[in-house]
Amino acid sequence: MSALIIQGLVNGLILGAIYGLIGVGLNVVFGVLRVVNFAHGEFLVLGAYFAYLMLEYFGINPLLALPLAFLVFFGVGYVLYFLLIPRLSRAEDPEISSLLLMFGVSIMLGALMLLMFEADARSLPYSLEPVFLKFGPVLIPTVRLVALAIALAVIGALAWFLYRTQVGKALRAIIMNRDAIRIVGINAERLSAVAFGLGIGLAAVTGVLVALVFPSFSPFMGNDYTLIGFIVIVLGGLGHPVGALVGALLFGVTEQVSVVFFNPSIATMLGFALMVAMIFVRPSGLFGQRALR
Repeated sequence: MSALIIQGLVNGLILGAIYGLIGVGLNVVFGVLRVVNFAHGEFLVLGAYFAYLMLEYFGINPLLALPLAFLVFFGVGYVLYFLLIPRLSRAEDPEISSLLLMFGVSIMLGALMLLMFEADARSLPYSLEPVFLKFGPVLIPTVRLVALAIALAVIGALAWFLYRTQVGKALRAIIMNRDAIRIVGINAERLSAVAFGLGIGLAAVTGVLVALVFPSFSPFMGNDYTLIGFIVIVLGGLGHPVGALVGALLFGVTEQVSVVFFNPSIATMLGFALMVAMIFVRPSGLFGQRALR
């Protein structure tokens, strides 16, 4: 096997794990609330700026800033839920209303970041020693391997939370039947706020990893990451964290290996072609269920 193909596979797995985190955050919010969070990418970029500010002004290592970013953005998401989402239930079509609302939030956050940080791309001045690790013909930045391990650990922790804790099981139950949750006496509003905070917190953690792995980030990148998140949901299936990871790995490997043979534009096109093919072959995704309500 060519060294370039192996390099593409490794890069695809690393990026796929990060894409999986994007999809997992969107999965939780859309699955529980039926809210199309078009601002997910902007919260991700805000997470990247959060890590940048923590390092530049407080000297906090980005790896130490990860749990702090999750806690801060979880709190922001929890509060935002009560400010924005309950009012959508009075709309004639809550899902379309949520799409328009969160699209407006996306534009607002993008403009706010542009005002605060200007249009210049920023980078995180952080590296690990040794800078590169060599495995045969494959050369991998150390920080990418660390980001891969963190992404897999976060997704594993989320899967444990959803399948082994009472709150997690309640979140999965609300995805299946929201009315039944109310009948058994569970506070659906508070549970929904937890889900929204969890989605925003995961977006911030992903943003820190993006700042570590990619050379730069800017206020204009949010929409790209939101789109990647929805592709991952389509491939993996709604409401399944492992499905999000598998779909993201499939998308990342397809994109990165294609770069070896084609130019980047064609590689991106093949990634979208994979999504379209999944919609035709299995609309519910690899791990999705056909009926969620």
